[in-house]
Amino acid sequence: MKVTVLGAAGGIGQALSLLLKTQLPAGSELSLYDVAPVVPGVAVDLSHIPTAVKVEGFGADALGEALTGADIVLIPAGMPRKPGMDRSDLFAVNAGIIKTLAEGIVKNCPKALTGIITNPVNGTVPIVAEVFKAAGTYDKNRVFGITTLDVIRSEAFVAELKGLNVSDVKVPVIGGHSGTTILPLLSQVEGATFTEEEVAALTPRIQNAGTEVVNAKAGGGSATLSMGAAAARFCMSLVKGIQGEDVVDYAYVEGNGEDAQYFAQPVRLGPNGVVELLPYGELSAFEQKAKEDMLATLKSDIQEGVDFINA
Repeated sequence: MKVTVLGAAGGIGQALSLLLKTQLPAGSELSLYDVAPVVPGVAVDLSHIPTAVKVEGFGADALGEALTGADIVLIPAGMPRKPGMDRSDLFAVNAGIIKTLAEGIVKNCPKALTGIITNPVNGTVPIVAEVFKAAGTYDKNRVFGITTLDVIRSEAFVAELKGLNVSDVKVPVIGGHSGTTILPLLSQVEGATFTEEEVAALTPRIQNAGTEVVNAKAGGGSATLSMGAAAARFCMSLVKGIQGEDVVDYAYVEGNGEDAQYFAQPVRLGPNGVVELLPYGELSAFEQKAKEDMLATLKSDIQEGVDFINA
């Protein structure tokens, strides 16, 4: 298995790469790319960890080499969020970065399963898709917005609130990956019930958890460690799917358009990415209203990404 991380020298990239060095199957290759000059050092640093995963670093002029032969590409590259910014503020900077990297994937590993972390995910995933479409290589089953951070935050917060073993907590999260487009389905959490007050408090905490981190770091960055852990978890789901295991996970994908062109929902994974889109079940009245209220925002975010490529 070859996994390429684009933006491997950043806060998310380093955390993600560390976890993949320790979790990928023996004999795998971990290919680290970044325009930052420290990336060869990051690769050497990781190579000192005694696991049977080969690590190699690639600088700004070696994108093609980093991508060639990749089975999975993960993209955390881009500018992080700072205090006072919302994810939409990142679009102008990160859209161009994502476009360039997507063009590299098209040229060097068009069949790779591609996971996008770079915010705003609601708009950057459509950018990647449009680049692939223009090149005639688009397969919607191979392109994912990684929304696992919303899932793991939900699991942590619910376990803390209810005094549960966090390993037993599963929280479905649908929609998008910013603000009110993030919709945790607390009504479907097995082994826990919530009062209306708890739902009304916990839902926005999950939706705004990224701001919680940005403010706590006081200008020192955004969520890097938790995002690295989330991306590694999703990557391992992709790995298991490639290996033939029956895996169900949540991701922001192009679906049947019932809610929006791209929507975070449960998917069954296999060797070629998405095997099946799964229903997310019945929503509570609170969740149904929240979904209806956020769809206009989500669709606008998606259109922004599409327009960026097609303008």
